[in-house]
Amino acid sequence: MSSAVKLNRQDDVAVIYIDNPPVNASSVAVRQGLMAALNDIASTPSVTSVIIIGGGKSFIAGSDIKEFGKALPPPELPEVLTAIEQCHAPVIAAIHGSALGGGYELALACDWRIAVPSGVVGLPEVSLGMIPGAGGTQRLPRLVGIPHGIEIVTSSRRVAAAEAARLGMIDAVAETDLLADAIAFVAGKSKRLSAQLTPPTASAEDIEAAAQTALAKGKGRECVSEAVRAVRLVKTTPVAEALKLEREIFQRLRTGEEASALRYNFFGERAAAKPPADPDATPISVKTTGVVGAGTMGAGIASVLLTAGLNVILVDSNEAVIARAKDTIAKTLSDVEKLGKLGKATAADRLALLQTADDVSALSDVDLVIEAVFEDIAVKTEVLGKLGAVMRADAVLATNTSYLDIDVLAAASGRPKLFIGLHFFAPVPRMKLLEVVQCATTSASTLATGFALAKTISKLPVLAKPCEGFIGNRIYAKYRAQCEYALDDGALPQDVDAAATKLGFAMGLFAVSDISGLDIAWRLRQSKAATRDSRTRYVSLPDAVCELGRLGRKTNAGWYDYDEKGKAQPSPVVTDLVMQNAAQRGTATPDGTAIGQAILGAIVNEAALIVAEGIARTASDIDVVLTNGYGFAKNKGGPLFQAARMSPAEVESLVDKAQANAGCGFVRGDTAALLAPLRQA
Repeated sequence: MSSAVKLNRQDDVAVIYIDNPPVNASSVAVRQGLMAALNDIASTPSVTSVIIIGGGKSFIAGSDIKEFGKALPPPELPEVLTAIEQCHAPVIAAIHGSALGGGYELALACDWRIAVPSGVVGLPEVSLGMIPGAGGTQRLPRLVGIPHGIEIVTSSRRVAAAEAARLGMIDAVAETDLLADAIAFVAGKSKRLSAQLTPPTASAEDIEAAAQTALAKGKGRECVSEAVRAVRLVKTTPVAEALKLEREIFQRLRTGEEASALRYNFFGERAAAKPPADPDATPISVKTTGVVGAGTMGAGIASVLLTAGLNVILVDSNEAVIARAKDTIAKTLSDVEKLGKLGKATAADRLALLQTADDVSALSDVDLVIEAVFEDIAVKTEVLGKLGAVMRADAVLATNTSYLDIDVLAAASGRPKLFIGLHFFAPVPRMKLLEVVQCATTSASTLATGFALAKTISKLPVLAKPCEGFIGNRIYAKYRAQCEYALDDGALPQDVDAAATKLGFAMGLFAVSDISGLDIAWRLRQSKAATRDSRTRYVSLPDAVCELGRLGRKTNAGWYDYDEKGKAQPSPVVTDLVMQNAAQRGTATPDGTAIGQAILGAIVNEAALIVAEGIARTASDIDVVLTNGYGFAKNKGGPLFQAARMSPAEVESLVDKAQANAGCGFVRGDTAALLAPLRQA
């Protein structure tokens, strides 16, 4: 028997322990061990019931995702589940921690299911570009009904034990000891195969409504439509045939482009979240925090700190700003509570952890302070200098700067070893990404503290080194430039945005700019006008739009016009500006394909420079930034994942297009070196 599975006897009860740390993934070793244990039990008629239970902190948290990109070694999971169903004694899954994916499919093949109150179950395969492939689409609907089955499978959501019991996903919630309660529950019970049950009654209208809702949310993703089709087989197709069809769909999708992209993201995010290995990297304990600046970013940062249960002192000299921030924070915490993300705490409990002050002297005894004042070097250096002087000698000081020279800010703080960049993304409560910026002087302990804080507040950290814009904004600047070059050459905003969304961005540059406000970038361009190299290409159309008072959605006019309901429409005014400009320049208007190619070429080229300079650790870190902070579709992997699917010559051709658009000042990177690890994976 495999070392990952152990079989014990308690009188006439067989207990199968799954012990495959850290999350008991159903790897080949687990599957082999389960088969051996079940074969042993089959030859022991005196066994009257079987308990399958996880060792450590979980039941089975899912399949071993590393196996999905290649041929699956035997025994495959359906074979194991068939053995469970054929066992002469009733089998109960005793669930603690998580039973997800293949783990929950195993539980569904058992006759009965019991879970601790904190347990969660679910089928997340669709979130990985697949469908459940070991009976999940057939057994679950027979317990909860086809409409609920469609929703649970296609949403990939985790279902807590209490709800799972109400729906029928589990049969009982353990009251004391899980193993003892499982033994007591199954005593006297007979076999009950979920695959042979008649699903709860549901009308054709309810089934169709659930299907249409799922398909609308899926936005054309094949895994969603196939999951819906598979669940609906419950009503039309004999179970043996339906299980075979489900497996065929699963096998096809798991090696497809979307599933490969999502696995790439899955592993990329986990790699990015690990701080650099360093024996001196012991994070400080952070219980009390300060946030300086109560504007939009400061209030958002305070909200996520409070959500995590940390004490927060929010500092701003403007009473009105503090008042608005408190209202914003209260609403955010209320929304988080409604989503069930505060556990047993309430929004009021978390809000009670907030204090406000009008001077940084109130932060003299906190563990960590995040500065989020106006993005101006003079303002920030003054504030950071004051903070460095009043804070505890061992406290960490962080800045939320987006573009400023962070090494200058570290020096201004007077505590360069205890200084770090924590670049949050707006809106802070919703955006998962956090760029953790390691200054030249940042100590290993301070860096470790930044990564530890990210975990505490449920953010995804990505290590960056100092440069203008760090990783994300530096690449976004090159993306923006290519979009503006296309505009300068006669392409309309809606056509450029269409090319960007086809590439993989959720929204195009000009639609996003209208949301954030065109005046922000306008002020930045004005501040750099005196030092701009006259030889570099400069697109004046954004300035012309701003000069007309078209500043985006807040003025109901920007790159687009907006009706009374806020719906965007192509603007005749902007169209005239673009056409007149192109006529004066005498340029050929690029089509959508050329625009997309130039955008991708610019992104890949800048990414190559960023990795070569040591700003980012890996190409996958850059894709993690772009998918989690800039709206690039995860089911497409990321721009670099996409480029790695092309030949080196094709990628160089994309860079050629970007360089031709940019002209003077364009620096080429080694894209082959950048993409080599992705091509080899």
